[in-house]
Amino acid sequence: MIKYIGLLLIFASICHVNAQSGPPEPPIGKRWVINPSFSDEFNGDTLDSDKWYDYHPSWKGREPGIFLPSQVSVKNGFLQIKGEKLEKDTIVKAYGRELKFNIAGGAVVSKKTAFLGYYECRAKAAATTMSTTFWFSTTGAEDGPNGCDKYGQEWDIQECIGRSGDFAGSFFSNGMNSNGHFWYTDCDKKRHDLRAPAVKFVNKELASKDFHVYGGWWRDEKTATLYYDNRAPKHMKFYDGIVDKPFNRPMYMRLVSETYPFPWIELPTDEELADPSKNTVYYDWVRGYDLVDVDAKDIDQSYEKGLNLYNESIIFSEVETVIEVTDGLKIPLSFKANEHRKIYIKISETTDKLKEKWNKKVFEKTIDVYPGYGHMEVIFNVDKKMSKSATYVVEALIRDINDENKSKGALDTSTLFFTIR
Repeated sequence: MIKYIGLLLIFASICHVNAQSGPPEPPIGKRWVINPSFSDEFNGDTLDSDKWYDYHPSWKGREPGIFLPSQVSVKNGFLQIKGEKLEKDTIVKAYGRELKFNIAGGAVVSKKTAFLGYYECRAKAAATTMSTTFWFSTTGAEDGPNGCDKYGQEWDIQECIGRSGDFAGSFFSNGMNSNGHFWYTDCDKKRHDLRAPAVKFVNKELASKDFHVYGGWWRDEKTATLYYDNRAPKHMKFYDGIVDKPFNRPMYMRLVSETYPFPWIELPTDEELADPSKNTVYYDWVRGYDLVDVDAKDIDQSYEKGLNLYNESIIFSEVETVIEVTDGLKIPLSFKANEHRKIYIKISETTDKLKEKWNKKVFEKTIDVYPGYGHMEVIFNVDKKMSKSATYVVEALIRDINDENKSKGALDTSTLFFTIR
């Protein structure tokens, strides 16, 4: 009965949070497209072995929690990682010593490495002090600038636990907790954790109460931006005191449930580890996105097209603006499309509706756009004089490639007003 009720609560919470998903607005001239190597809807009944390990290839786990493939499963539309008490202590010889484990956790690790891009997951934390995490790191070490030193990278988009308590790390039980670690080993073989200033999104509710969307944009080798549900983004600058571009190596994606060191966070109790309504992390989906040229079309987007990720739309970031006409009239716009689409744009000069016909058309253009979230400038060759005293209106629509340039039947329409500088 407890298991049945717990599962009902999980499904009931799926639609509870109105959490925004999808990448942020791309730079102008670029388009976000899904990277299938880091994307999974977890809708089958087994983990996709072409994409993921169901264990950590280079880490047994933090004592006393060991990573076991038996704790990783895909069912009911979720990747699930279960924390459990082991029947007896397990001794593992690794890293030149004996490790003692008595709690089972799990790790899912990508088989490919990622470099830059946007990554997000939708997850519900286990209601224990075991972690729910979404992060990236390197393996091995890169030579440092002195030849005898080494460094590695770790970018934690989300680290949390599912319940609070009387311990120092209790704040990990809510919101989103993000860190950037530059792991530096100096020439004296001393290891340093050179962290970026932490990013925290506060939420009074426990992370185990509901699903949330956790996202991160690895912008370049020095900076990242973090996203939590519908909140405004926050930014992170990686430590660059050793090398100018500290996050310059590809990293593996990791979805992990582990134990944290006591007394910073207390260990989970035997009772909560035995409770199926509390002991499991649920990942609804994970997605990775790459930036490509906005008009790039020779890309395999078969995975992406099947998802219908976007409410297909055409977007102007402002209601009205001022445009300088130099080497053409450039109209900035964004679009979201699930398929190959057409965008039709008409530019008219507005007039006094009491005296003349409203909106005198001066330009029009139809362009092709491709699946994803794009940001572009549509350029019009100005072969006629435009008045600095007039106001112009841009009417745009996005449509099926076989439809007509009419608002009726369009997938979306949008309007922008501008004057000429």
